[in-house]
Amino acid sequence: MPKQYTFPTLFDEVKQVSITKLKEFGYMEPDSFRSGRLFWSRNGQEIGSINLTVNLIDAPYTEFSYTYNKDVEINYKIELTSINSNLGKGKIWYFVCPQTGKRCRKLYNAGKYFLHRDAYPNAMYETQTYSKYGRMIDKVCKVLHGSDKLYEELYSKHFKTHYAGKPTKRYKRILRKLEYNEKNHDQALSTFKHELYK
Repeated sequence: MPKQYTFPTLFDEVKQVSITKLKEFGYMEPDSFRSGRLFWSRNGQEIGSINLTVNLIDAPYTEFSYTYNKDVEINYKIELTSINSNLGKGKIWYFVCPQTGKRCRKLYNAGKYFLHRDAYPNAMYETQTYSKYGRMIDKVCKVLHGSDKLYEELYSKHFKTHYAGKPTKRYKRILRKLEYNEKNHDQALSTFKHELYK
């Protein structure tokens, strides 16, 4: 009898809720209480949604409400905790996973609940399924793609490289990232070639 192939759950493909996105959508304003609805889509088609509330006033939490497997109503709260920013600008917020107790910036819905990635020991990221050579190629491509985005920003209309005769912080930050990417790209490409031809 032929062997049955098992395909792992990929974190890249499951629904996610991140602090970064909640902040982007206006849910993480200091001392606020906000409610709304988030949607997920793939190839332009809606694949899911969730009602959520974020309370940053007393005993901060976020509350999730959604339907699981089309007929099970789910509702629960997840504690939020924060640390002061090293830059002295407000707070850095985290979820506290209700299952693992770990602090995290992103929760994954690889089962019934949104949890820290360690709550799903059989799930993995797509890159973890790549072969050795596949991971090398992926690393090179990511560095190239990152540099492309930086160059687009650098040469965008109205971008200021200097102010009052001095390089702007944004300009210096981009140059540092480009230098870092170029170094990493050369190293990754050299390693890939060495492995390929040895």
